[in-house]
Amino acid sequence: MTSGAALALLVTLAAAPAASRAQAGQSAEERFRSLPPEKQEELRRRYRELQQLPADERQRIQDNVARLNRMTPDEQARVDENYRRFREMPPEQRQKVLQQWHRFRSLSPQEREQLRESLRRVMNADPGERRQILENMERWERMTPEQREEARQRFREQRQERRQEQKEQRRERKQERRERHLEQRERLRRN
Repeated sequence: MTSGAALALLVTLAAAPAASRAQAGQSAEERFRSLPPEKQEELRRRYRELQQLPADERQRIQDNVARLNRMTPDEQARVDENYRRFREMPPEQRQKVLQQWHRFRSLSPQEREQLRESLRRVMNADPGERRQILENMERWERMTPEQREEARQRFREQRQERRQEQKEQRRERKQERRERHLEQRERLRRN
């Protein structure tokens, strides 16, 4: 089963508790039996698919479902809404989202946190600045790997130039302070 199918399976299994939250107090079997026959068959098929996955993949899915069930109703509603929007995307967009998700998951925890922080900065930026950031991101996506490397190199050079300028400014301020201090000492000595 592909990762995309596993994700779909996870969301389907997670959606079953979301759909049945209104039926609190019922056992899982009672909730299952109250589903329409076609939904029961779909869940049976999904269950068989789940059983065919490697044990570690099944455990990961079960952990994700458990995490979903621990969410507040508002958080669950956001997950349900995100999944609905995901399912409404054209297949090529869904594939791109899944690829981006896999790239994100392959990052180290520190890199993921840096990415989250960058996203928070974008989302908290004023609308004009946010638009500029998003335009820059789109431009970056359209660049070839060579163009990106050239842009990185220009950025590194500019950053180095700024650091050098700041270093020179600090040196100048330090020299100015030293000169003022010497002038003050000379005035005090004359008085």
